[in-house]
Amino acid sequence: MEGREAERATTAPMRFFSEPFRDVMAAMDACIVRARHPRRALVVVLLAGVATWWVYVPLHELLHALGCYGTGGGVSELQIAPEYGGTLFARFLPFVVGSSEYAGRLSGFDTKGSDLIYLATDALPFLLTVFIGVPLIKMCKRSGSAGLLGAAFVLGLAPFYCLTGDYYEMGSIVTTRAISMVRGGAGAGTLAALRSDDVVKLVTDIVTQPRAFQVRTGLSTGMIGLVIGVALGVGTLLAFATYAAGTLLVRRR
Repeated sequence: MEGREAERATTAPMRFFSEPFRDVMAAMDACIVRARHPRRALVVVLLAGVATWWVYVPLHELLHALGCYGTGGGVSELQIAPEYGGTLFARFLPFVVGSSEYAGRLSGFDTKGSDLIYLATDALPFLLTVFIGVPLIKMCKRSGSAGLLGAAFVLGLAPFYCLTGDYYEMGSIVTTRAISMVRGGAGAGTLAALRSDDVVKLVTDIVTQPRAFQVRTGLSTGMIGLVIGVALGVGTLLAFATYAAGTLLVRRR
């Protein structure tokens, strides 16, 4: 009995990290590899993925805005690129701007100083992963539907391709908040500057504009790098936790 409990305790973390990969491989095997016409199935997956992506991008950004509004924050500017309907949305929603250097970005929002509002703003779009995306991936393992697989990949794997964006930002909120509490609020300005929805751009800015981040010594540079690394690690854990939440939902149905 004790051996079984120890085995479960050991396999649980492995399952937590491996399940997304196992699900993707099983779904691809069912929908593409074992299809009558694998190449045709692959084309269907790609076309369905592109179509879903075109719809998902503006929906994702609008859910960011809803997450902020719904928890008491304010939104002043939501950028959506024209190819994703930004110009059309701008006609009906005053806070939408029909242009962006990204596919979409919530560029103007006020969390009223609340990290909970900030986290809700980042996290709300990923309810689509929990309630639709992960169940779809698991369904594809049984149905073998190439069309569903394209949509499932876009929705179900969103936390992982958003690791350097929204999930880094969530990880940085948690990490900098914890450090600030331990330090009694010291260095809050520098820590807040490490919160970003684009960690690649953040690192580039630190390298090219070190004064803006108070980088004056090797130690401070190392500490900033450590904070970013920890935040990215926390964000990665949150991404796997999001997928696990979708898995739990499927198992309870």
